[in-house]
Amino acid sequence: MANSVMKGKMVILASFVIALTLQTIPWPGVLDVLRPSWLLLVTCYWVLALPHRVNVGTALILGLLWDLLLGSTLGIRGMMMSILIYIVALNFLVLRNMALWQQAMVIGLLSIALEVMIFFGEYLIQDITFNPTSLWAGLINCILWPWMFLLMRRVRRRWHVR
Repeated sequence: MANSVMKGKMVILASFVIALTLQTIPWPGVLDVLRPSWLLLVTCYWVLALPHRVNVGTALILGLLWDLLLGSTLGIRGMMMSILIYIVALNFLVLRNMALWQQAMVIGLLSIALEVMIFFGEYLIQDITFNPTSLWAGLINCILWPWMFLLMRRVRRRWHVR
């Protein structure tokens, strides 16, 4: 029993490490606005699948790590990820029972909200301008969600993560 719990924790941790790695890999300048929010997608999946193991605290820690890896203002992404994951965790039963395309729409809207919230958080601290092309990431996340959901579900079932 303890071995399977530890194995499940390692699978979840590995998925977060992969998501953080994909999140920080540099993209060419033109395509950088199309970068999906891998960390948000993976965190949303685990909150929907296992809300008792992955929650707002996990999102806060992941957001702080994301800030550290990007070298941006510490705490902005942590706080914004926590807020969005709180909304997902609060409504996880509703979201879990939606069709996959409906979930994709919600995830797309959440990722747009994340981009806007990060902008406003950084705008309060430093003088930056809003780049509306950064909202394309919401469409990319919306398109990627069904495949990410199915891939993560297959991983969860393959490794018996509970």
